[in-house]
Amino acid sequence: MKKIFPGFGELGADWSADPASMPTRHKFLIFGVMAFGQFMALLDIQIVSASLSDVQAGLSAGPDEVSWVQTAYLMAELVMIPLSAYLAKAMSTRWLFVASAGLFTFSSFLCALAWSIPSMIAFRALQGFTGGAMVPLVFSVGFRIFSGKDRALIPAILGTVSVLAPTIGPTVGGWITDALNWHWLFYINILPGIAVTVASSFLIRVDHSDTALFKRIDWSHFAAMAIFLAGIEYVLEEGPRKDWFGDPMIATAGWVALVAFVLFLERSFFSPNPIVKLKVFRKPIFAFASVFNLIIGFGMYSSIYLVPVYLARVRGYDSLQIGTTVFVVGIAQLLSVVISARLSQRVDMRYMITVGLILFALSLWLTSNQSSDWGFWELAVPQAIRGLAMMLCIVPSVTMALSSFAPAEIGDASGVFNLMRNLGGAIGIATVNTLLQDHARIAAARFGEALSDHGEMAHQVVASLTTYLQAVTPDPAKAALMAQGLLARLVGREALTLAFDDVFRLMAWMFIAALIIVPFCRIPRATPAQAAAAKEAAH
Repeated sequence: MKKIFPGFGELGADWSADPASMPTRHKFLIFGVMAFGQFMALLDIQIVSASLSDVQAGLSAGPDEVSWVQTAYLMAELVMIPLSAYLAKAMSTRWLFVASAGLFTFSSFLCALAWSIPSMIAFRALQGFTGGAMVPLVFSVGFRIFSGKDRALIPAILGTVSVLAPTIGPTVGGWITDALNWHWLFYINILPGIAVTVASSFLIRVDHSDTALFKRIDWSHFAAMAIFLAGIEYVLEEGPRKDWFGDPMIATAGWVALVAFVLFLERSFFSPNPIVKLKVFRKPIFAFASVFNLIIGFGMYSSIYLVPVYLARVRGYDSLQIGTTVFVVGIAQLLSVVISARLSQRVDMRYMITVGLILFALSLWLTSNQSSDWGFWELAVPQAIRGLAMMLCIVPSVTMALSSFAPAEIGDASGVFNLMRNLGGAIGIATVNTLLQDHARIAAARFGEALSDHGEMAHQVVASLTTYLQAVTPDPAKAALMAQGLLARLVGREALTLAFDDVFRLMAWMFIAALIIVPFCRIPRATPAQAAAAKEAAH
């Protein structure tokens, strides 16, 4: 028997006939449950990253093997995100989200019980695949059930979740591992996961299933999509560590992914029942917004990755110090949520994203002037600007991408749109990793040339260090070796710092270049019938 609560209506009632007509509090309750599920899935992308060495030791794995704990999750998640729209139509949003949350929770439990590195990799792949559906579903449901001013909050809230979860992931993971052990990185998902699963089964009733779609599924399209996305993710993840296509495995994966991509496109256009419908790109505004999302994903995930790496490798910070330093970005985002939501109702989206791109470029440019002694206070202003800029970029890009679609198409558009952000992040991290290595080598070579040109000065520095270190060891030969090693480490540190500066500067220019697209992003005007429908739904 359904219970009626003031302001919520009938909890557990079927609103599939007209989801927009449910009470506002009920809408936010559904949205809150789904957004929390999305937060769990996104948090687990990075929560393991700070504790990989503990997982490696606990499972007696090698360095190359343990990297697959991350790679397997990302590959599987990337496959599920565009698949979720098709599954939501076949199963209904309710049961897909319930299955996603439930299986994500179960796979988290399996990860905690993993007895070997192969079992951990398999369970992480299951966790990424099942959890990946929660990410696009919350976007599509938010845009289907909300309208007017309430809808403007959706991209702001989900944008914050999308950035905050991976930002705090390494810090939370490091703290849990230090306080308990690595198994608890996965145990912590169980109780919240059960709560989200139960609440979702009771609350989310916004559409009906069409199980006949399972009989008409184009398996060749699904296989091509899975091989293409998993292959490209593998290439991007492993490439920086293994000399890219100089490695036979990466070269093979690249060719297989290319062939699968061609088949994927052929099936997308000619299959009678495609898994992913690329016809959403028929709208220019969606195509431009997807390009923006690719660039935003590049900059967002790359900056989230680069700053902790700088703090760890150059400054020698531990996970707690890194967490307190980068948390400025999250605070700035939270402060800008309301600002971004209000501006989206009053300002042309093109003006808003222009300011966002310029501020993002400014934050990256400021960071490109860092020295080897930068810490919390030096990074605070650039990170605060970046936190504000992210929301000014994400909110208009989401609005431009999804606001012009009919409810029946929002799921397809959401899946492709979220895929572009994740692809941008994968491409970004692989690119900055490669650039960082190359520019560090170039800077170190230039330092070596400078030391050779001023050999007498270099010898004086080594001699001074040797004299100083003889207080530690009386052996002159050993002191000289220590002095040379110390000078080499100083040169390496400064070369790496210059490499970070070069990478941040290149990223800043990329965001400036993205401004070229802005004038073309015109949101189509609503027809009189659409405007009347939107006005009626708002009331």
